Amino acid sequence: MANTFKTLGLIGKYGDPGVADTVIALGRFLAERGCRVLVDAHTAELLPAGTEFEAAPRRRLGEEADLAIVVGGDGSLLNAARSLAPHEVPLLGVNLGRLGFLVDISPEEMLQRLGEILDGRYREEHRLLLHTRIEHEGEIVSESEAFNDVVVHKWEVARMIETETYVDGRLLSVMRSDGLIVSTPTGSTAYALSAGGPILHPTLNAMVMVPICPHAMSFRPMVVSGDSEVEIVVRETPHSHAQVTCDGQINLGLVSGDRVRIRRRDQAVRLIHPEGYDYFEILRAKLSWGG
Repeated sequence: MANTFKTLGLIGKYGDPGVADTVIALGRFLAERGCRVLVDAHTAELLPAGTEFEAAPRRRLGEEADLAIVVGGDGSLLNAARSLAPHEVPLLGVNLGRLGFLVDISPEEMLQRLGEILDGRYREEHRLLLHTRIEHEGEIVSESEAFNDVVVHKWEVARMIETETYVDGRLLSVMRSDGLIVSTPTGSTAYALSAGGPILHPTLNAMVMVPICPHAMSFRPMVVSGDSEVEIVVRETPHSHAQVTCDGQINLGLVSGDRVRIRRRDQAVRLIHPEGYDYFEILRAKLSWGG
């Protein structure tokens, strides 16, 4: 059967020379299958001199690749998802990290699984991606995407922050806490889970809001529609010192009175899984359920 994907991009964990052998093995396998191979420019810097693959900046890779293969851990895939979402490039993950909820192919089976995927034997999922923007006195001061979560949290001081939370313009709560996590279903097994939130099936159109160490025990996690807009306002107090973190990787500063608006991005993240992929099996394995 002809290859389903013709041009493939390879993205390795940023700054990690340990990905080189895996990237080279993947590139050579793809070339033998008649595919065009593009290597992310930062990844290409990690490969030995004279490596035969074409290097491409991330934007060009997004414009030209039919599929991007991410070699690393979940953090590497989060980064790739944010940067490639505007191009709607599907992503496939090879796990060189630790837990690996998103990068679900092991290096030992990657060539076999990739061959099956190129032959059209795979599953595709569409997952929710968040867009967040920070407004100060009505002006947008910063923006970012998040595949796992957007976290409004205290910064550098051992004091709680006070926030107002609105859903679709209606007041939900006023809370003193260490912060608030707004998570996608994908991110429900990350920081939100550690803070006591529920696990959401990753294909749901929903967001979960999980308080971090709230001062009142009555505050509980809450699930809302993925079509909602969540707005968080940092109240003006003498000790407010907060910031926004997206996917644990991007930090955006906050001052008292800033408004953080979070909503679903129109483009979903497209994930490619091998045949036989079972999300519940991954949960059992990664969380040691019944082991």
